[in-house]
Amino acid sequence: MVRAGENLQEGRVMAASRREFLKRSAAATAGVVVGAPLLSACGGSGSGSSPGSSASSAATGTPVRGGRLRLAITGGGSSDQLNPLTSVNNADYARARALFNQLASTSAAGDPVLELAEEITPNRDLTEWTVRLRKGVLFHDGKEMTADDLIYTLQTVFNPKAPATAAGPLKALELKRVKKRDPYTLTLPLSSPSAILVQTLAAAGLAVIPVGFDTKRPIGTGPFRYVSFTPGAQSTFDRFADYWDAPKPYIDQLVITDYTDETSQLNALTSGQADLANGLSVTGAQQAAAEGAHVVYSPGGGWNPFTMRVDVKPFSDVRVRQAMRLIVDRPQMQEVVFGGHGELASDVFGIWAPEFDHDLPQRHQDIPQAKSLLKAAGYSDLTVQLTTSDIAQGVVNMAQIFVEQAKSAGVTVTLNQVTPTDFYGPNYLKWVFAQDYWYYNYYLGQVSTATLPSAPFNETHFDNPTYNSLFAQAVKQPDLTKRADIAHEMQMIDYNEGGYIIPFFVPVIDGFAVKVHGPGVEPSKVGASFNDWDFSSVWIKS
Repeated sequence: MVRAGENLQEGRVMAASRREFLKRSAAATAGVVVGAPLLSACGGSGSGSSPGSSASSAATGTPVRGGRLRLAITGGGSSDQLNPLTSVNNADYARARALFNQLASTSAAGDPVLELAEEITPNRDLTEWTVRLRKGVLFHDGKEMTADDLIYTLQTVFNPKAPATAAGPLKALELKRVKKRDPYTLTLPLSSPSAILVQTLAAAGLAVIPVGFDTKRPIGTGPFRYVSFTPGAQSTFDRFADYWDAPKPYIDQLVITDYTDETSQLNALTSGQADLANGLSVTGAQQAAAEGAHVVYSPGGGWNPFTMRVDVKPFSDVRVRQAMRLIVDRPQMQEVVFGGHGELASDVFGIWAPEFDHDLPQRHQDIPQAKSLLKAAGYSDLTVQLTTSDIAQGVVNMAQIFVEQAKSAGVTVTLNQVTPTDFYGPNYLKWVFAQDYWYYNYYLGQVSTATLPSAPFNETHFDNPTYNSLFAQAVKQPDLTKRADIAHEMQMIDYNEGGYIIPFFVPVIDGFAVKVHGPGVEPSKVGASFNDWDFSSVWIKS
C-alpha cells in the first residue's frame, strides 16, 4: 500500500540497497548554495564535487507571506503552452507546476511521492490498482476535485486523435474498465501486471485537470491560479488562497518571463528585474555570484544527450553509434561546460534509481577504436549534421565541443543551430542527429517514456525486441532485487547498442536573489530547476 507522505518505491519504503547507495554517494553528490563570498570555490573541482563546503541557509527561518516572485526562464518560445498533459520545454513545465498538481511526483531526494493521491494500492497479482484521492482539494474555480476529474483526465490522455504524453507510459491501463468506487476512489485495471505504477505516474507527470478543461482559461489545483499568458513572452499567476497544502504558497504573485539567452537572463537577475534565473552555465553562475546573487548547485540526475536515430544511416549501424560514443572526451566536456560539476556517465540514464547498474564500465575516449569501427562500417570519412538549440543549460556548448573532439577521429560534424521553437516543432523526434535534455526519471519509467516503440519521446527510434521483452518482464516483477537484475540486462543493451550519447549527468545551476528563501531554492536530485519548479514553498524576505 502506498500512502501520501511516504518516500515510496513501488508501494514500499525504500529498499536497504537504495539507502546504502545514497549514504555512499552523499558526499560526492551533495548540492550547495553559494554567494559572492564563495566565488573562488565555484570553479571545477572534479566530477561530482560541490562548488564549496558551506551549508545553505536559504531554507532557514519562518516563512513570510506576500510579495511577487519573478522568474527569468530560458528554453521557451512561441510554442509555449498551458496544457500540463503535453508539456515539452522548461517554460511549459514551470507553468504546469504552478497551476497543477500530479497524482505522484518526485521528491528532492529523487524518490516517488504522492501528491493528489492519498493512497495507491495494487491487488495481489498487480493487475489492478486502487487510487484514493485526497478529500477537500479544490480547483481554482472552487469546485472540489473528485474521481470524475481523474477519469476525465485519463480520457483526455488517451484521446485517440490527440494522445497526451502519459499515454505511452500508461499504455497498459484499460480505460474502458476504469471504475469509480466512490467520489474519491477508483480502480485502474491493467492489461498486464505492473509493479511500478507509482513510479510510472511520477515519471509521466500525470497532472489532474477538471472535467471540461479549457487550455485558454486553465483551471487546476495548483498553488497559483491563471491570470495571463503570452507564449514566448510572459505569464502571470496569483496565489490560490484555498490551496490544499496550506499554508503554502507564501508569495502573492508569480511572474514567469521568457528570455532568449543567458546574457539577458542574467542581466534581469543581477539588475533586480528578476528574482530567479534557471539553468545557468558555470560562467553565468560565477557572474551572478560576483554581482551579489546566490547560486544553488544541485547534483541533478538529469542529462543532456546526443540523440542518434538508429533507424537511419549512418546510425543504423551499431558500429557507428559506438564510434561516436568513443569520440567523446567526457571529463574534458564536463570540465569546460560545467566546471567539473555533475557525474560522469556511460550512455545509460537513471543514476538515482535503485535498479541502476553502477558496475557498468566507465566509457572513455578511444580515438583509435573509434576510427577502426568507422572504417569497418564503411564511414572512414564520415560527415554528419548535428542539430542543436539553446533548450537547456550547456546544450549548445556541448555541441560545439563535440564538433572539435570529432575531428580527432576524422569525423566532420556541422552544426545546425535552430531556435527552441523550431527544435520542438514538426521535426522534433525526426532529427537524425540532435540533442535534447531530460529531467531525472526512474530508470524503468524513463524507458517507458523514451526507448520503447510505444514511448512518446522515442527520439532515437530505438526498437530492440530483446529489450522490449525484458522491460515487460521487469515491470511485472514485484521483487526489487529480481527487477534490478532484469534492468541490468536492459542497461547492458543501452550501453552496447543504444542511440544515446550521455557524457554525464548534468548539474542544475540556478541563480536567485538574496531575498528569496525556502526549499525551492535548495539543492535537489530531480534534475529540474528549483526542486522541480517548487514555487509554493518559496518566500521573500529582505
